[in-house]
This record gives sequence, structure tokens and C-alpha cells, in this order.
Amino acid sequence: MTSEEKDSKKEIIRQKLLERQSEAKIVRRIVLIISILTLFVVVFIGGGGYLYIQSALKPVDENSKESKKVEIPMGSSVTGISETLEANGIIKNAKVFKYYVKFKNESGFMAGDYELSPSMDIPEIVNRLKTGKVLQEAAFSLTIPEGKQLREIAQIMAKAVNKPEEDVFNQLNDKAFIQSMMTKFPDLLTTDILNPNVKYPLEGYLFPATYPFYKENPTIEEMVVTMLKQTQKVIAPYSEEYKEKEMSIHNLLTMSSLIEEEATKKADRKKISSVFYNRIEQGMPLQTDPTVLYAQGKHKERVLYEDLEVDSPYNTYKNTGLPPGPIANAGKDSIEAALQPEDTKFLYFLATGEGEVIFTKTLEEHNQEKAEHITNKN
Repeated sequence: MTSEEKDSKKEIIRQKLLERQSEAKIVRRIVLIISILTLFVVVFIGGGGYLYIQSALKPVDENSKESKKVEIPMGSSVTGISETLEANGIIKNAKVFKYYVKFKNESGFMAGDYELSPSMDIPEIVNRLKTGKVLQEAAFSLTIPEGKQLREIAQIMAKAVNKPEEDVFNQLNDKAFIQSMMTKFPDLLTTDILNPNVKYPLEGYLFPATYPFYKENPTIEEMVVTMLKQTQKVIAPYSEEYKEKEMSIHNLLTMSSLIEEEATKKADRKKISSVFYNRIEQGMPLQTDPTVLYAQGKHKERVLYEDLEVDSPYNTYKNTGLPPGPIANAGKDSIEAALQPEDTKFLYFLATGEGEVIFTKTLEEHNQEKAEHITNKN
């Protein structure tokens, strides 16, 4: 074989090797693309399924105030109960409810005529069906108004169940009791409430609402658990909002309580909220009178200059930022205002004797309004 033939043969072999390497690269690329697409499909389907189930576990309409009479016949299977609840608009999906019950190993559902609401979540519905809390007259209703402080709430609770007010208040602040509530509600009651500067750990956490109780003398724990469940339920829809703002539940309820205490019926809570956030942004103290009164444990119509000297971490005239914790319970409007302040440049507001709230941008404007609406009328 001549040298030319040898070179030709080598070239042919080299070309074949290059072709094989090229084919191998293409095959590897195809395998990689298929693998990525397969992984994407698995993640997409899995993620979509997870989101679907999470959605199905939530209330049909968390803001619904409607109650529906639902009959669960004797001998109903879990499948039958699931379908009945879906048909009545109490749950979103019968299959998800059924699998939830089986996964949680729930049993012992009781037949009867129930009063259920589309605002109830699945754990609440399951508990209602297990305890047999059927349609019946409430033994009494406990009404906790907005803007009430823990000591006032203790008074309302004590009167409802005929117990000494001080005993109820002491239990609400008992360390062992607080720890037991933290265990039951770990996402709501965080270690923030144990800050040594916090006056009362449960302050601001007992949601203002009217609560029906179906026995004459529920325990203090039963009453508190009912109220904490409601707080948790009200806050849940806003979880993404306060997490995006890097805001803890504790700080959310603290800001909400300041807005609640400062707002009048005619006040725009979102503007009040904007003033507080604007002042925090500029490093100014909030200077809100209700915190001073809370620090003193007093209720007064008017705060005097001497009151502003109280030495307390709650005194927002002496300390910048939020106080250590809530100073009262806040309603839903104030919670929304704390999360959704209006976009303003206001740094001051003034409540007039007629319940109007005047917002201003400068101290000079504020003092002018104060002279006109407060000083000149005294």
C-alpha cells in the first residue's frame, strides 16, 4: 500500500471518528433536553397538583356570613358526607375532602342537622362533624368590640361566665397558659409575645367579634382558643402581603392596634397608616397618645404634657418605631390599613371634636389646624 493510500485510509477513519463524536454529542444533547422536559413536566404537574389541593382545602368563601342547614343522614359514608358538603357549597371538592379525612385518619362523624358556612375551612368542618355540634340555640354570645384591651376583654369574659375578673385576667397572663396557647397556635403566637418589654402577651391577639357558645360555662381556655382561631382565620388571607413586606404577625397586629386606637368612625384608616409609615421612614417618633395612656394603664379623654414623660418602651413620644406589642385588639379594617397604607406625604394628623381627622404635611400646618380646632375652642 502506497503512502498516499495509507493517508487516504487514515483520513477516512478520522472522518468516521468525527462523525461518531458529532452523533454522540447530538444524542447527549437530545437526552439532556428530554430529561429537562421530563423534569419540568413532573415539577409542573406536581406543583399544579399541590396548589390545586391547597386551594381545595381553603374555605369556599372566607368572607361569607351565610349559614346553611346541612343534613348528614344516619349511616352516611365519608364519600356520602363529602358529596353532601360539596352539593351544599360548604367545600370546594368532595374528593379532596375525602382524601383529607383518610390521610388525617379522621373518623366518628355524627349524623344530624348542622349549620355550616362557606367561610369554614376543612379542619373546622371536620371538628364540627366529629363533635356533633348540630343546629342549636347558642347558650350565650360573647361580644368583644374593636379597640378593647386585654383587661377589658377579661372583664367581658368574666361577666359572661360569672367568674372573678382578676382570676380571668391572671389566667390570660399565666406563663403556663401562654405556653399552651403558643403550642396550639405556633404560627400565630410566636416568641415575639415573650419579649420582656411586652406588657401582656395576648394583647391584640383576641379578635373583636361576636362568638356564640353552646354551653353555659365554657372554660377560659375554650373561649380564648375560639378567639385565637378567629384571629388566625382573619389574618390568613393576608399572609403573602405581610411576608412580602417582611412584616411579622406581631408587628402587623401592633401597627393595626395603633391605627384602631387613633381612628374615629369618620377617619380614613389608610391615611392614618400612611402617617405612621412616613414617620418611621424619616426616623421620627410616632407620637401617638394612645401608647402613652397604655403605658400608664389609664383611660383619659385628653393627654397632658406631663403624661408624655412616662418612662416606658410603649411611650412613642420618647421612643422611635413601633411599641413592643399591640395596645388593643384591631378589626379587619385596621389590619388592612396596616398592610395597605395610602400613598401620601402626610406626617401629622389631628382629630377634631366633631370626629373629623385633618391630615397635614408640615408641623407649621399641623399647629395652625390645632390652634383653629383645638386651642381656640378650649
